[in-house]
Amino acid sequence: MASRDHRGLRVGRIRARSNRSGQSPRGGSTLKRTRWARWRVVLSVVLLAGLMDLVFRPDFLQFVYPIYYQPIIEHEATAANVDPMLVAAITRVESHFREDDISHAGAVGLMQLLPGTASWIAVQIGMPQPTAIQLAQPSINIRFGTWYISYLLKMFHGRLPEAIAAYNAGPNRVSGWLQSNVWSGDEVSIEDIPVLETRHFVARVLYTYRLFHQLYE
Repeated sequence: MASRDHRGLRVGRIRARSNRSGQSPRGGSTLKRTRWARWRVVLSVVLLAGLMDLVFRPDFLQFVYPIYYQPIIEHEATAANVDPMLVAAITRVESHFREDDISHAGAVGLMQLLPGTASWIAVQIGMPQPTAIQLAQPSINIRFGTWYISYLLKMFHGRLPEAIAAYNAGPNRVSGWLQSNVWSGDEVSIEDIPVLETRHFVARVLYTYRLFHQLYE
């Protein structure tokens, strides 16, 4: 009985000291958890800052938004007097640089050219009409697609949104929208383009075009 009384006195003294200091017997572990929680917050902020710095570095964005076939694009763009970043932007949006890409409508290759359009382009530039296999080759596909962009820019007097829309929907259809005031041809009125696919195409190409200029110049 005496030993139990002594233990009871010791426990009571510990509790009394804890009460006087304003802490419970478990206060030490609570304090450790609080400190660890604060360190986790600090660590998270540091990691987030490092991640944001990485994400906005040009070399990282070039990794996320690469330009494949760049030598061919630059060569053909120079020959056709077209901004190579515009050619690269259209190619990315059309096929994501997949040379074997074929659309449900039958458009072929990197710049998604319809065989009928490619045949017409071949006549205009004095080349033999390509077979489907030849049209899928990057050098021919980019040459034809780049020439076509140059042609559309001249047709629409250098107005970029109109030329990009015509690349997707066809020049006759875009001319009809402009003549009937369905669309003003301005970038700010892209939402007036009556075809959803073309609307998205113009917006995505313009975004990618500006992004490529920021990353590669």
